[in-house]
Amino acid sequence: MEKGLVKIFNASESPLPEYQTPGSAGLDLRANITESLVMLPHRIYQIPTGIYLEIPLGVEAQIRARSGLALKNGLSLVNGIGTIDSDYRGEIKLIMIILLDRPYQLQPGERIAQMIFSEYLKVDFIEVNSAAELSESNRGTGGFGHSGK
Repeated sequence: MEKGLVKIFNASESPLPEYQTPGSAGLDLRANITESLVMLPHRIYQIPTGIYLEIPLGVEAQIRARSGLALKNGLSLVNGIGTIDSDYRGEIKLIMIILLDRPYQLQPGERIAQMIFSEYLKVDFIEVNSAAELSESNRGTGGFGHSGK
């Protein structure tokens, strides 16, 4: 299958995922629920989307929170960014949580996450005997906060 083509099956009543603007990187995924769901703070929910994909080899779908829902309502993905591998054929389900101390009422068909497609590189490791065998860089071993706050 060509890299820019993705097969999709939509088992929901919602429209296919779509880009909201010409400059959007992500396609919106919707909650495939039949009635509203009160999501309680700090509890984990698995939200179905009704979407099934066949993604070309060398491409992944990344699932990300929608920024407005995260800012205003604390709706987030438990795993930060989810990965849908090219060989997965099951329904895309979102692992979600409310990070604020108030509940959120999720509506059927509500846009709740974004899906972005990205090519990735498979690597082969060259094992070395110590970290001293790694080449030097300007950053070196500078880790968390090494460049300031």
